[in-house]
Amino acid sequence: MNNYMQTPYPGYPFTTNKYIRTYPYVSQYAYPEALALIQQAVESEKEDELFYDYLLSVAPEVDKSIIRAIRDDEQKHNLLFRELYLELTGQDLPEKMEVDFQRPSSYCDGLKNALFGELGAVEKYRKILNGLEFLPYRNIVTEIYTDELKHAAKWNYLFALNCR
Repeated sequence: MNNYMQTPYPGYPFTTNKYIRTYPYVSQYAYPEALALIQQAVESEKEDELFYDYLLSVAPEVDKSIIRAIRDDEQKHNLLFRELYLELTGQDLPEKMEVDFQRPSSYCDGLKNALFGELGAVEKYRKILNGLEFLPYRNIVTEIYTDELKHAAKWNYLFALNCR
């Protein structure tokens, strides 16, 4: 039997083709980047907390329940990423004590930053997903990034409502 038939797919573990590199989509190669991105996601928790506190302090009363729900989801995501990192590496990530928080110049700028922050997170979390093979871990990341998409829609709604 030739070597071609002994692999799960042609070019295993990745293929080099004309249109797209498959290297970043193979878990064993994407794993180190996934760990680094999980660590980045957790390290930004203190800044995120200050950001949500700011938005809650300047938001109209009718917006606050939406922002609180998003904040609560983000706190849950942080715990999920911490647990995931611990399970993958056997190491706890330390909490960052000091942070440089840049207050947005206005509520509308804060909403815009939040919207694009969520969309950027989706792209990062997709890379994390590429690095994980174990289905329960992939399910955790899928829950997180689908929440981020939901949050982006909510931030977009708040922006449309308040920032014409």
